[in-house]
Amino acid sequence: MTEKTTQPTLKKRVSLPHNIRRVVFRAEDKTSLIKLPSTPATQNSGNVIRVIPLGGLEEVGRNMIIIEVDGDIFISDMGFEFVTETDAPGISYVLPNVKYLEARKKKIRAVFITHGHLDHIGAIPYIMPRLGNPPIYTRELTALMIKKRQDEFPELPMLDIRMMEPGKRVKIGSTFVEAFAVTHSIPDSMGLKIETRLGNIILSGDLKLDHHDGVPTKEEQDVWSKVKDEKNILFIADSTNAERPGFSITEREVMENIEEIIKKIKGRIIVGTFASQFARMIRIIQIAEKLGRKVVTDGRSIKTNIEVAIAAGLINLTAGHIVDIKTIDDYPPDKILVLATGAQGEEFAALGRASRGVHKFLKFKTTDTIIFSSSVIPGNEVAVQDLKDNLYRYGVHIINYRTSDVHSTGHGNAGELVWINKQVGARYFMPGYGYRSMLHAHADAVIEAGFPKENIILAENGTIIDIMDNKTAKVHKEKVPADPMFVDGTTVSDGQSPVMNDRKVLAQDGIFVVITAINASTGKVHRSPDIISRGFIYLKESQELLKHVRIQTRRLVEEQATKHRPLNLDYIKNDLREKLTKFLLQKTGKRPIILPVILEI
Repeated sequence: MTEKTTQPTLKKRVSLPHNIRRVVFRAEDKTSLIKLPSTPATQNSGNVIRVIPLGGLEEVGRNMIIIEVDGDIFISDMGFEFVTETDAPGISYVLPNVKYLEARKKKIRAVFITHGHLDHIGAIPYIMPRLGNPPIYTRELTALMIKKRQDEFPELPMLDIRMMEPGKRVKIGSTFVEAFAVTHSIPDSMGLKIETRLGNIILSGDLKLDHHDGVPTKEEQDVWSKVKDEKNILFIADSTNAERPGFSITEREVMENIEEIIKKIKGRIIVGTFASQFARMIRIIQIAEKLGRKVVTDGRSIKTNIEVAIAAGLINLTAGHIVDIKTIDDYPPDKILVLATGAQGEEFAALGRASRGVHKFLKFKTTDTIIFSSSVIPGNEVAVQDLKDNLYRYGVHIINYRTSDVHSTGHGNAGELVWINKQVGARYFMPGYGYRSMLHAHADAVIEAGFPKENIILAENGTIIDIMDNKTAKVHKEKVPADPMFVDGTTVSDGQSPVMNDRKVLAQDGIFVVITAINASTGKVHRSPDIISRGFIYLKESQELLKHVRIQTRRLVEEQATKHRPLNLDYIKNDLREKLTKFLLQKTGKRPIILPVILEI
């Protein structure tokens, strides 16, 4: 292998459409205020190789793993996690907690990004400024995806992005790191081999196998035979599909099926897919051109990713092949294919708006065929069912992954993962990238295949794993801070914010405001208290309850006003809040946010 000690740096921003966004970091999140416990676990003497997952081991997304080697810190991935309004009202994304890194940012030597999906790159604009903007090492397409996203944050400093090529070692500090190509749903995906004095640490990134009826292709066998090494001490691998047995259907088979379907359909075709299914999106465009169909793209993420694909040289479009959606009715139905966002039932995506009849240009006809070339993400089942029900109102024909092989996952099933594990041959194995159930399923699969149970590390976010020597690994009871951070509008805050707790209470039990005027001289309540309720009770149907609340409020305020001279309004409000909380819980079974307002007159 060739050693490579310097890397070209991408300095020019990719010129792509973008939305301007400004990010504000809360003062309380600054590094100067970070205080971490000084324990043997959190203080690395440099004599051990340390691995700490900061995200991605208890969820799908928010991927981030740090490796400490001889005083240097290396980071693998920097992704975010999408959340629902139910889980976190008003929150856009969930980020890994980087307080441990902020306190040690001078030791950070590099950030490695394994591929361009948002669960691996999405947190970069929010986290990199906190860590001193260390260099990013990745492959070409991923670099373009990162820079495209960074263009949405023009106030941030330019990123220092350096290219890695599979099979070429890069020396960073005193440590050599090598990338190797892996199969995933986006081109230029890679895994990592970090060489340490105690052995190699292998990180798979997201991956699957290309195979023929369960036999990995020659290309896959060549890649993994080079990764295999008796010096491999720890393997951290994708667990996302570990609960599925056998081998997954290959992307090659999916595209063959989609091409056959497109050939047979006479009417208009609308394909709903993930914009993140990069390779599939490109291939569908190529198939449409081959079969004489113009392509209409509808959805910002799809349009942006096509522009990135063009910039990366992954697709060469014939002039006029992609047409504006405004002209969709200018072409015969059998000459049009629409690539649309919204296959997960997103309310404001293209398919969602068209299914409700509010899309300005896409109007469904009974001759239309809709292909859902994506699986249903857990949690989206109801939204996707509503979308399909709305679509069927138009008499369209729907093809999905349950009825035809029109979708393949980007993650390997258990059979693939076991094969990869055997090829790597590491002493220790840590399932990664997935929910707890996925990690355990991955562990069970490799144990059943003969891997020693005692050499499997089932970690959580924040777990500290120290490799003491080439035969010993220690998992500490202590953890580094791992509670997620939240992107809340234009700010980043931690999950312990009172604002988050208040939103959850408001969403569940509403708010109850009691406004009382009190005579400062006599301590008597002036007039009956006013009450405002939102999301708690319907006032017109709760007059008896409101009557008792007013009586209770007058009595409690006047009692405390008599006891505290001069008036202590803060004490009176707190006492009133506490007493009304108990009263309303007893009467309604709910705990609304109670806001007492006391006015002196």
